[in-house]
Amino acid sequence: MGNLINQEVSPSKPGNALATTVEHVPHTATSGCAVERTLSVLKDHWSLLILRELMEKQSRFNELKRSIDGISAKVLSERLKLFTEAGIADKTIYPEVPIKVVYSLTPRGQELSKVIDVIRVWGDKWMPVPGHES
Repeated sequence: MGNLINQEVSPSKPGNALATTVEHVPHTATSGCAVERTLSVLKDHWSLLILRELMEKQSRFNELKRSIDGISAKVLSERLKLFTEAGIADKTIYPEVPIKVVYSLTPRGQELSKVIDVIRVWGDKWMPVPGHES
């Protein structure tokens, strides 16, 4: 299945941006199971950590890389591309010198904050910080 990507181009004025939006959600799972289809996009713990950061604020690539300990530039780039293709995140490019690229969650991505919140509550209850067990 191909991706249907629309680009909205604003006139070349300072502060205007090229925004990429997606109308089609690609996923590799063909199962009727919604969990499997969702996990085909979320993939791994890196994805959840990226979502956690984007829940807090829109961020540039290097801000995300610095805030997620141990993530490689390659993995971060792959996940951000997947998120933009799946309509979970928006990539906004500001025509400045140097170019400014900002990632933010779409409404679809913001709904995943509920998942992150449940994981956070579960982790607080069942996965204590080493040395801080009750």
